[in-house]
Amino acid sequence: MPSERYRWETLAALKGSSKGQLRYYRDWLPPGGDILEGCRSSPKLSSYSGWVLDRVISPSLQETSPSRSSTPNESSPPTDDQLPSLAKTTSLASHLGSSPLSSSAASEAKGNDDLRLLETDQEVSLTVLPSKGTEVEGCIWMYEEVHRLKGKEGLRQRQEQQEQMVRAVSDMASEQLKRFDEMKELKQHQEYQDLQEVMEKSSKEAQGQQEKLKEEHRHRAKILNLKLHEAKEQRQRQEEMERLRKEEGQERLRRLYSIQEEVLQLNQQIDPNYRHKDLLRLDLSGFSNRGNQICGLVSGLIRTTSERGFPTQVDVANTERALQEMRGLVSSMQQEIATAVEEKRKQDEEEERERQKELQKQEQLKAQTPVPAQHPKGKEQKEGLQIKAEESTMKWYQQLQDASDQCVASFSGLTECKDNQVKNIRMDLQKAASIPVSQISSIAGSQLREIFDKISHLLSGKSVQSGGRTVSVTQHPKGLDFVYYKLAEKFVKQGEEEVASHHEAAFPIAVVASGIWELHPRVGDLILAHLHKKCPYSVPFYPAFKEGTPMEEYQRMLGYQVKDSKVEQQDNFLKRMSGMIRLYAAIIQLRWPYGNKQGAHPHGLGHGWRWLAQILNMEPLSDVTATLLFDFLEVCGNALMKQYQVQFWKMLLLIKEDYFHRIEAITLSGQMGSLMRLKQFLEKCLQQKEIPLPKGSLPSSFWRS
Repeated sequence: MPSERYRWETLAALKGSSKGQLRYYRDWLPPGGDILEGCRSSPKLSSYSGWVLDRVISPSLQETSPSRSSTPNESSPPTDDQLPSLAKTTSLASHLGSSPLSSSAASEAKGNDDLRLLETDQEVSLTVLPSKGTEVEGCIWMYEEVHRLKGKEGLRQRQEQQEQMVRAVSDMASEQLKRFDEMKELKQHQEYQDLQEVMEKSSKEAQGQQEKLKEEHRHRAKILNLKLHEAKEQRQRQEEMERLRKEEGQERLRRLYSIQEEVLQLNQQIDPNYRHKDLLRLDLSGFSNRGNQICGLVSGLIRTTSERGFPTQVDVANTERALQEMRGLVSSMQQEIATAVEEKRKQDEEEERERQKELQKQEQLKAQTPVPAQHPKGKEQKEGLQIKAEESTMKWYQQLQDASDQCVASFSGLTECKDNQVKNIRMDLQKAASIPVSQISSIAGSQLREIFDKISHLLSGKSVQSGGRTVSVTQHPKGLDFVYYKLAEKFVKQGEEEVASHHEAAFPIAVVASGIWELHPRVGDLILAHLHKKCPYSVPFYPAFKEGTPMEEYQRMLGYQVKDSKVEQQDNFLKRMSGMIRLYAAIIQLRWPYGNKQGAHPHGLGHGWRWLAQILNMEPLSDVTATLLFDFLEVCGNALMKQYQVQFWKMLLLIKEDYFHRIEAITLSGQMGSLMRLKQFLEKCLQQKEIPLPKGSLPSSFWRS
């Protein structure tokens, strides 16, 4: 109902109104009052009396006494006949007020019966006019009870109606919920059907796509197989071409080696003193110089091509041209020799005729014995430079090598012994000799002195600590020779490796080596032997190729490292040679500061001057001579300048104006780096008239550190 939703709002509004604030006393006696107060006081009407009289009593009186006539004194007091009726009414009111109306447990059915009884009794009681106060109060109580019962009945009906309405609404909601569930289930079923259809459709599309991909995969696999087959064939063709290229390269390399061998053999024939020392006025030095240059060019070409891999046809053509030039050179020399021989023969014949004539004259003069003509035989003068070292130098070189070989032979029993104890002694001695040399550095002079003392004590037969063990050369009869050899070998190896990488390291190593050399000269001889063997240019000595010598062995003689028939690169070769020459140049100018300063240097600057003079008297080698000259002068130039002064400057001027051009003539275009360094060094020194101290030299303050 539309009004139902407003009932609570209405009740709340009524409660908040002025009527809702009134208080009603339902007890007939007010609290604290006297029960006889109503009898003593004059009767009073309540506020509802008028309403009760007008609405209830007056109509009843009119209905019960229709025939009575109205008397002027209707309000007269009741008679004695009316008293029973009044008493009846009063007792009825008392009954209603005490029993049925005051009981809170009365049922709703009794309320209706009481209402009818009240109506009946009311009709009866209207005949008698009771006391006004009692009547009005009773009517008010009666009305309130009736109103309460009616309200209770209405409330019950409303509750029943509300419950019915709630049940109806609940039933309707339940039905609606069922319909909603049915709709939801139907919608879910439809969605499931749609989803199943979509999945089936997607599955079909996926299967189609998968089939399409499989077809594309088969097509691509087919194409890939074709490409792989083509790549395999191409790789096979490339491998075949590479094999052919290598074969051709190896064939060209063999051709180069054979050409080099033939060139070297032809060069041996161009010896100024070869077979024709007795020929007068015949100078073959020009042929010798050109032959050496051709050999250097061929060797440089072979080294360059070896670094690149295999030689090209152009390299072969260049070497063949060099071979043809060498052949032409030999042919020209032979023709010149033949011409000289013919001239010598004619000259001999002429001299023989003259001699015969002289003999005839002498016979005529009756001479007893003929006197042959004397012909001066002067030494052959060479315009060119020599290609061999001086005989005294080679003798000295051979003596050092023999001493080294004898030293090795002396301790062969130590190195070849299979006994574990001897092996341990050998390893301890080798470590005691090599580890201190490896620890040499320019950190502090005190550290360098400790290393020197440790090496010196070992060589003197004292016990030293090495690797946590006590080691002495007296542990084996040949222990001292073994330590001599290994120590010298380690010094040279440090120059070959450490000094080659760090040029400043030459000075601390050289000063220790010089001090040990001074105390133990045999170590110095072995150092030179190792140095000459690994770097023949430190003699100086250019090994000549001998017929029948394998090419690898000849390259080892030149100082190259050959491993598995593969020659090291030229840069690495020059780097090692430079390190050893720098170490040698440092040794000849340094002395151990705590040694005997009264004696001479065991291998001093005189040997450096000898080496420099001999290297300038020999034909230069491409790339090698320029490198070694620069390294030697940079390390030892300042010391030589102070020692030889004017003579040294003359030698530098000779190098710049004469010898430099000889080096330049045989230097290939790819080997100009070392030549330019030498040129710049010479020009700077001659311009400043001063040779700077080498980098890494040890100042006097170093020995106080």
